[in-house]
Amino acid sequence: MPTIITHAFTGLVAGKIAAPGKMPIRFWVLSAVCPAFPDFDVVFHYAGVHYSTFLGHRGFFHSPFFALLFGLLVTTVYFSGSKAFSRKWWLLALYFSFITAVHGIFDAMTFRGLGIAFLSPFSNERYLLPWRPLPPIVPSAEFMFSRWGAAVMWLEFKWVLVPTFAVLLLSIPVRRYILRARPVQPPEPETENHQT
Repeated sequence: MPTIITHAFTGLVAGKIAAPGKMPIRFWVLSAVCPAFPDFDVVFHYAGVHYSTFLGHRGFFHSPFFALLFGLLVTTVYFSGSKAFSRKWWLLALYFSFITAVHGIFDAMTFRGLGIAFLSPFSNERYLLPWRPLPPIVPSAEFMFSRWGAAVMWLEFKWVLVPTFAVLLLSIPVRRYILRARPVQPPEPETENHQT
């Protein structure tokens, strides 16, 4: 599976592409945290929960259903200033849901493991994508500084980070074109209060 660094990087790139303008710092922090959060389920792994169960690694927490719930929760808690169920609120909720769900898609690109429970909580069946160029990792400092760890990081750089950065570069002229084509709304006239 990709490392937490890779998941966070893809979230920040998604934020750079999707953000309509200047966003608060919490938006960027959440853009890094949400894509990495599904790996919270390793807590259950170390508590003795079996890999293939509902709460096992790559189970419910890696499903699109969880991503949707998490996106709604994040938006409700951290963007309470936005009117609930307004257009802006829904766009934020869908954005955070999407970048959380991408975690499972990347993990389904690894060539070992049981796969991702994409249909959880309705089914615990695990799935892998047909194209799986990414090796699994062992979450330990010893692994990351080994020869195998270096090879894993190179493959992540090659198959995830470089394409993600390329998408970011391609999005820049597209965003500029959209902003130029968008009609400028004239400011509303100010109303003067006359005292009698």
